[in-house]
Amino acid sequence: MTWPRLVWRNLFRHPLRTAFTMLSIALSIFLVCAVLTLPGALDAIAERQASNLRVSVHHKAGLTYWLPFAFVAKTYGIPGVVAINHYSWFGGVYDEPKNLFPNFALDPDTVGDMWPDYDYQPSDALSQFRKTRNGALVGIDTFRKFGWRVRQEVTLRGTIFPVDLTFKIVGTLRSKTGGSSMVFWFNRKYLEEAMEPRGGLRAVGMIWLRAARPEDVDGIIHAVDDLFRNSEAETAAETEKAFFASFFSSFQGMIRVILAVGFLVVGAVVLIAANTSAMGIRERIPEIAMLKSLGFRRRPILAALLAESVAQAAIGGLLGAGGAFVIFQALAAAGKTGGGMPFLGPLASFHISPAVAAQGVGIALLVGFGAGAVPAWNGARLRVTEALRRLF
Repeated sequence: MTWPRLVWRNLFRHPLRTAFTMLSIALSIFLVCAVLTLPGALDAIAERQASNLRVSVHHKAGLTYWLPFAFVAKTYGIPGVVAINHYSWFGGVYDEPKNLFPNFALDPDTVGDMWPDYDYQPSDALSQFRKTRNGALVGIDTFRKFGWRVRQEVTLRGTIFPVDLTFKIVGTLRSKTGGSSMVFWFNRKYLEEAMEPRGGLRAVGMIWLRAARPEDVDGIIHAVDDLFRNSEAETAAETEKAFFASFFSSFQGMIRVILAVGFLVVGAVVLIAANTSAMGIRERIPEIAMLKSLGFRRRPILAALLAESVAQAAIGGLLGAGGAFVIFQALAAAGKTGGGMPFLGPLASFHISPAVAAQGVGIALLVGFGAGAVPAWNGARLRVTEALRRLF
């Protein structure tokens, strides 16, 4: 009987209990790997969606404040700008309240110039969008989610604006960089006409500018902020990447809470594993007494007991980290290909690197060591006479 074989046999003395403990460790490590990937996933979403040529212009006080629509015309003539468009959040709901997705009113004439990094289908989608007053371009993920068809008419119920609008889908759009395409774009003039009996629409949520070259971006940002400084609505211009980064920064508090919950789960698993180790050692007091009576010293016994706990955690960690790596890699691959799975949403941006998986295994080893250290030490330092007294 070799030392490794002794550890292995003792580890599976109670197969069901060992299996449940391993699974609890595996699930906790799976959760930890997903949580550790969350900040990187948000960065990946920003990288995929952002262009280094687009500049967003919004109210300095925040995205909930609108800009005068006259500001759009004032941006014409800024050096380095080759395309101008704008966003006005409609907040329409399809069918029932849970079916809310990003839907914006914009200028159909410059969509292709402002967002050339999108693939528009069918080939005449942009021309049809310009010609059809109630036309809509729909992100491929939203399009597939609801099973819509090109030339189908859909109605969105207004939540911000007191109007319900019926649109004719003229085409779809998909990000060429592999990002999620959940948007719903329609002609702003259609919204303006619907709002005329209710006082009209004279504001815009955000202005988009496209630079001719990356080196023109900084100059455009300064020019825009200077243009509207001390105006009725001061603006904040920033690159599209910076805009997404600041938008996602609002989730930092939630991410910290998720991280805390994840590590609390790990702490709970440590207690579960420690209880399991303590139970196993209590059951083997006769064996420990026998080993000591045969001349085995404290260190070999301590090493054997601790090795069982660490091996148990290592197997669970490999299952959890390996499962997270395989599952999220498959989700990322499915998100890139589309594959008719729009339900993936942001999960398509979760990419667990080998480094994160290795961190998960490392945490599992720490769990095993922390859970087994005290019970193993107490078992190894048990005196022969005390052990025999407990037996008899």
